Amino acid sequence: MRLSIRPSGSKEFFYVLGNITKNGKSTSVIVEKLGTADDIIRKYHCKDPEAWARKHVGELNQEKKEQKHKVLVPLSTNSTVPLNQQNSVNIGYLFLQQIYYRLGLPYICRKISERHGFEYDMDSILSRLIYGRILFPSSKLSCYEQSSDLYEKPCFDLHQIYRALSVIAEESGFIQSQLYKRSENVVKRQTGVLYYDCTNYFFETEEEEGLKKYGPSKEHRPTPIVQMGLFMDHSGIPLAFSIHEGNNSEQNTLTPLERQIISDFGISKFIVCTDAGLSSDDNRKFNNFGSRCFITTQSVKKLNDSLKAWALSPKGWHLEDSSKVFDISKTEDTPENRRLVFYKQQFIEGYDEKRDIEFNQNLIVTFSLKYKAYQKQVRQQQISRAQKLMKKPDAIGQVGPNDRKRFVKKTSITRDGEIAEKDIYELDENRIREEEKYDGFYAVCTNLDDDPADIAKINRGRWEIEESFQILKSEFEARPVYLKRDDRIQAHFMTCFIALLIYRILEKQLGERFTCEEIIDTLRGMRMAKVGKEGFIPAYTRTALTDALHENAGFRTDYELSTDKSMKGFCRRTKGL
Repeated sequence: MRLSIRPSGSKEFFYVLGNITKNGKSTSVIVEKLGTADDIIRKYHCKDPEAWARKHVGELNQEKKEQKHKVLVPLSTNSTVPLNQQNSVNIGYLFLQQIYYRLGLPYICRKISERHGFEYDMDSILSRLIYGRILFPSSKLSCYEQSSDLYEKPCFDLHQIYRALSVIAEESGFIQSQLYKRSENVVKRQTGVLYYDCTNYFFETEEEEGLKKYGPSKEHRPTPIVQMGLFMDHSGIPLAFSIHEGNNSEQNTLTPLERQIISDFGISKFIVCTDAGLSSDDNRKFNNFGSRCFITTQSVKKLNDSLKAWALSPKGWHLEDSSKVFDISKTEDTPENRRLVFYKQQFIEGYDEKRDIEFNQNLIVTFSLKYKAYQKQVRQQQISRAQKLMKKPDAIGQVGPNDRKRFVKKTSITRDGEIAEKDIYELDENRIREEEKYDGFYAVCTNLDDDPADIAKINRGRWEIEESFQILKSEFEARPVYLKRDDRIQAHFMTCFIALLIYRILEKQLGERFTCEEIIDTLRGMRMAKVGKEGFIPAYTRTALTDALHENAGFRTDYELSTDKSMKGFCRRTKGL
């Protein structure tokens, strides 16, 4: 292989070229695109891009030379392996480590260490907590023990993890702001639109203490919780997070984190997109100022009577790229019409007395036959489950606004007006008919004057932040939380946040071709088995996903044999050395 530098305009592009034989003739092909000189400096933190590129080509040639020779491994059928010898290691973390280094986390850890003056290796601790959260989510003790399963062994003691947690919590703001600034060199950030949502995490305890408070749990568990607010940019990459007491209203969590983003991240012009639970007047007015705007989901049920009548009226609807006005009651339910999304909008005047400025909003309501059919299907499933529940009335208990139990009505009087011997449970037909009125309707409020179709498109991006919470809770097992001290709880969610950031970047780099489950399961299963003193062989299945991981990383671990020197070279490559 050799280095090729090709000028294009005012820039030079660096390529690694190799020779292949095709139809009996030798021809040159591009093995790896290194980018421009500026790309190499930014990506690999070097001063001389050409020197780095030539060294990189030399390492590739050396690795290729070592991988060409065949070896005979002397093994015996009557000899046991040495006691306590580890014969396989996980190397899936290397694809996470490459992003960890490109985000500058070793530098961030070094700056924190200089400020606090401790002697333990913060970088080693933080990296293992992050890799562990993705590869083998568990307790801090288990994470420490399983870190020895990685090819590169940890260099810290268990007690130092708990000391580091306090420092990580204290430096949370600094870490987040640095990660944002450095992530711009790794992935394209789209901060013109920011999505915000809030969820909660439960603890395996019944005692309130510090951040742990009893509040409305999304899992309906009778245990203390904490709340996590998360900002995500328009490309689906996490931006910032905050932790709050479990009994705090989620509407109060938005503006403090926004202020932190404005002051620490230097971002001031953006659209905040939230769901209805976070759409208080105070939050809307906060983002009706300066260069900030808002788009928030609006419950049609909670509109005042006049707006609700206007929203549900079948007349006055429009379609994108059409000047016609439609009556949706005359629209037949056909496959073609299910692809249509009708809309209407109304301007609502208002005033912000605190800032002495106008506070005007656009209420945009959409209607879709496809969405109507979906809501009807979901409700029918809930009704079927409610009918089964009526056979076990003791299980009904408290009713939530979206719970199947809401369709069950309890009466103590018979149809003849007499007091019943026992409570009577039946379907609440009035409740069902009332909910049917809203099928197919969806509304948002915004202070933007943009085309309704563009606003609806922005709002649809909220699904990615909901998916991020699902990844944290399911794949990363961020709950239940077993830590007691508030600082350690904060640090736990800091490591979860960084793990989510690294995973999302890897997902983008892979072209979003694979599911979360596929990526994480593959990384967890990428093991190398040690073969005597000769080196390591892959103990995993080569797939399209492992090929994509190798192509993205710029090195391969799936040769039939990788020497110890090659393995160390893979590690250096992930660190940009």
